[in-house]
Amino acid sequence: MNELTLAIQILPHGEGLPFPAYASSGAAGIDLVAAIERTLKLNPENRVLVPTGIAIALPGGYEGQIRPRSGLALEHGITVLNSPGTIDCDYRGEVKVLLANLGQSTHWIRRGDRIAQLVVAPVTRVEIQRVADLPETARGSGGFGSTGR
Repeated sequence: MNELTLAIQILPHGEGLPFPAYASSGAAGIDLVAAIERTLKLNPENRVLVPTGIAIALPGGYEGQIRPRSGLALEHGITVLNSPGTIDCDYRGEVKVLLANLGQSTHWIRRGDRIAQLVVAPVTRVEIQRVADLPETARGSGGFGSTGR
């Protein structure tokens, strides 16, 4: 298992909340919590941007991926709308989570609720090259559903 250091700054409205941590020794994601003053109402088919009360400094060559919590998705239909959301290594603002309610019932988000997880992952940068034609493959330009079911 690779180990890096992730610098985390607690913002004023994040004071008193649980410090971001892994829920178990084998967890891939760090739990993120809602740093809100009032309970938020998230109606079906709506979305809300939820502050976490933290800012981070990712090492160069890495990104932060904001992913849904499986229990919220299964039990309530709550997901991260732009999943996975990407945090670039040069971003120093507050980490916020765009939650969407795909369920059929209103969901309430309270201060300190675990709302998402942060996975730190390596990034490969490529040299971008303009070409007139792409190399041929057996699949070609076949898109959605083109390889069978």
